[in-house]
Amino acid sequence: MLTMTKLPITLIYSRLAFGLIIVLLSIYHIDNYRFVAVSLLSLGLLTDIFDGIIARRLNISTETLRRLDSIVDQVFFTSFAVATYIQCPEFFRGNSLKLTILLGFEGSTYLLCFLKFRREVATHSIGAKIWSLLLFATLVQLIVQCQSIVLFNSCFWIGILTRIEIVAIILILKKWTNDVPTIYHALKLRQGNEIKRHKLFNG
Repeated sequence: MLTMTKLPITLIYSRLAFGLIIVLLSIYHIDNYRFVAVSLLSLGLLTDIFDGIIARRLNISTETLRRLDSIVDQVFFTSFAVATYIQCPEFFRGNSLKLTILLGFEGSTYLLCFLKFRREVATHSIGAKIWSLLLFATLVQLIVQCQSIVLFNSCFWIGILTRIEIVAIILILKKWTNDVPTIYHALKLRQGNEIKRHKLFNG
């Protein structure tokens, strides 16, 4: 029986399932793929929003839960990117340089965090949250049209800027910390000060 305390982790794992399902559906080129893909992507985004909110409301937003949330987010969006590549390979070939650069910046945040703290990135910064919404919109456009110019370019540049911010946060922090909204908050933590976190948006 699903209790409220188990709801956040259930939402997290449901997002993982959505990602794996969409890759399989993309491989088999099912009928109404676009509708199903956008629906699962939207449901996944909602679970990403509400798992943290519910966990914080119930005071069960632990470090382990936040780390799991971060890992599953990566798998979820990567799965949809792979599925979209299967459906729209020409777009990915035409934008391979930008995608490689973006993936390089993304990978650098994880490599730096692991080298410094032996843990994965889980800053959940405000900038990263905004970029996730932009990535969602870009994926929706790609799923529907197999093409994206303005949204993709915005996603690329905002992605680069937010990855740079995450790198700066990691370099500033003295010890691994989850849910660091901005560089300003990282500086306060480095100075040994407490930071104010919003009950709805930060753990």
